[in-house]
Amino acid sequence: MFNILTLNKISKVGLEVLNDNYNVADEINDPDAILLRSFKMHDYDIPKTVKAVARCGAGVNNIPLDKCAENGIVVFNTPGANANAVKELVIAGLLISSRKIVEADRWVQSMKGTEDVSKAVEKGKSTYAGPEITGKTLGIIGLGAIGVLVADAAIALGMTVYGYDPFLSVNGALALNNKVKKVDNLDEIFAECDYITIHVPATEDTKNTFRKENIDKCKDGVRILNFARGELTNSKDMAEAVKSGKVAKYISDFADDDLLGVENIICLPHLGASTPEAEDNCAKMAAIQMMDYLENGNIVNSVNYPRLSCPRIEGKTRVCILHKNMPNVIAKFTKVFGDEGINIESLSNASKKDYAYTILDADKADEQAVTSIKAIAGVIAVRIIK
Repeated sequence: MFNILTLNKISKVGLEVLNDNYNVADEINDPDAILLRSFKMHDYDIPKTVKAVARCGAGVNNIPLDKCAENGIVVFNTPGANANAVKELVIAGLLISSRKIVEADRWVQSMKGTEDVSKAVEKGKSTYAGPEITGKTLGIIGLGAIGVLVADAAIALGMTVYGYDPFLSVNGALALNNKVKKVDNLDEIFAECDYITIHVPATEDTKNTFRKENIDKCKDGVRILNFARGELTNSKDMAEAVKSGKVAKYISDFADDDLLGVENIICLPHLGASTPEAEDNCAKMAAIQMMDYLENGNIVNSVNYPRLSCPRIEGKTRVCILHKNMPNVIAKFTKVFGDEGINIESLSNASKKDYAYTILDADKADEQAVTSIKAIAGVIAVRIIK
C-alpha cells in the first residue's frame, strides 16, 4: 500500500487512475509521494518518507528542486498535458492584442442607459478599430509542446511564422510545421515580427527576455504576448515601452503592479491551463508517472533526475539507485553484487547534470546489499522493488 499526500485539490480523473494499492488523502502520515498543483513547497517541511513529488502541470517554480534531488526525491511534471489549453488562450491573446475587443466591451458596457445606444456606439466604434492578424508575422520563442501548437494554429490563420529555439528536441523538430521559418538568432525574431509570443521556462538565461535592450530591437508597434512565465518580462521596461508606443499592446497571463492600469496592457489571472480538460490531463499524467516510479522504478518527465525506463524481468528483483553523477560508481555497485554472489540480469544508467540514476535487475537483493550500496560515496537513496 502506497500513501499519497495531496497538497491541492486534484482532478477526480487523475485520482481514479490510482488503484486499490494507493491510499490518497490531504492529511496522511508517512506519505510515499506527493501530488500537487500550485502549492508552494519552498518553506514546506517535506516528510522523510517521500520518494516522489508529482506536479500536475509543467511549471515547477513552486518546488525546491535542488533540495528534493539532494534528498532522493524525484520531481515529476507533465509537459504537454495542458498545451492545447494554453495554445487556445494564446490565439485569443493574438486577437485581443489586435482588435481592441476588451476595450470595446468596456466602452459599450459604460453606455448602459444611453438613449438609442445602438446608434451611439455606431458613431464611436472607429476608436476601437484594429488590424487583422492574417498576413502578419508571428515570432515564437520556444518550440516545445505549446510553441508547436501555436505555430500550427497561426499558420492556419494565415500568418507567417518565425520560430526560435536553440534547444529544440528531436520530437519538437518532427512535430514542427515545415512552413515555420526557424532562426538561429533571437534578434531576427525581434527585427522581423509584428507579433511575438514566448513559450520557455523561466531560467537565469531566459528571465527578462523582454527588457528594454531587446524591446528596442523590435519593430515599432510590435504586439507582445507572454503566457509562459511572468519573470520573462521586465515589467517596468514593458510598461514604459507601451506608454511610448514602441509596443502597441502587451498581453500577459501574469499580473504585476507595474503593468496594471497601463493603457494597452492586458493582464489575465494565469488562465493558461485553467480548463477542465487540461486539469484532467495533467492530473492523469502525473498520477501515471508517479505510479510507474513507485511500482517499477521508472522515471519519465522528471525535472531533477534523468529519464530512465526499463521493462521488468519476470521473477527478478529491481534495485533502484539515485546517486551523484560521479566516475567509477557503477563499478562499485556491481562489485557489491559480485561480492555477495548476486547475478545481475540487466543494468541501465542515465545521468542529468549533477545527478544520475541506475536500475539493476538481479536474481535477488537483500538489506545487506542495500546497506553496502548506501555506504558508497555519492549514493543518495536506494530502493528494492520485488
